[in-house]
Amino acid sequence: MKKAAAKAWEKRIENVGQTCTSNKRIIVMSDIYEEFVEEMVRIAESFTKGNPMEPGENEYYPMSSRQAAENLDEQVQRAVAAGANLRTGGELHENGAYFTPAVLTDVPVGSDSYYEEFFGPVAEIYSVDSEQEAIELANNSNYGLGGAVFSQDEERAKKVAEKIDTGMIHVNLGQASSPALPFGGIKNSGFGRELSTLAMDEFVNKQTFYVND
Repeated sequence: MKKAAAKAWEKRIENVGQTCTSNKRIIVMSDIYEEFVEEMVRIAESFTKGNPMEPGENEYYPMSSRQAAENLDEQVQRAVAAGANLRTGGELHENGAYFTPAVLTDVPVGSDSYYEEFFGPVAEIYSVDSEQEAIELANNSNYGLGGAVFSQDEERAKKVAEKIDTGMIHVNLGQASSPALPFGGIKNSGFGRELSTLAMDEFVNKQTFYVND
């Protein structure tokens, strides 16, 4: 569980949470949910404000702009007003674009916050009682770029992954990256693919050549 939490946080905090493939919904089985949340809170609170010009371990850095940080702060406040629980963090610093890494739970399903993307260092964690509920929660989104399934039972994880509606899906890995692997999403995450031989198709015209014998 701790390894999964560490991987989830690593992917969430990448580039201060401003990465298109950062995990947006972290869905956890109910029997380990509280333990998982506690571990995520512990990791989040271990991060300290850092200088991006002199990066160190367990540090968070400013967002892309003050406006981006203010927008994220407004999103978090709306989520809490709708019923979400801010477990830690979520502080907009007085100056600059620093936003303290946050952990949100209990975001109401169907609320505006539920369908929005928190483009910053905010981890949203959801509890489910079954694989089917996890799949439905993952797919109930306007977006579909990437996803990941973590489990000690690889075969079980693969079966769940096959049912996730995203352009890219991974098992026991946040994201695989290679020029040989196509990159792209579905739904509001776009269409078409970058990289791999599939990307070449975007730049060529195809001709139907049919001979009637």
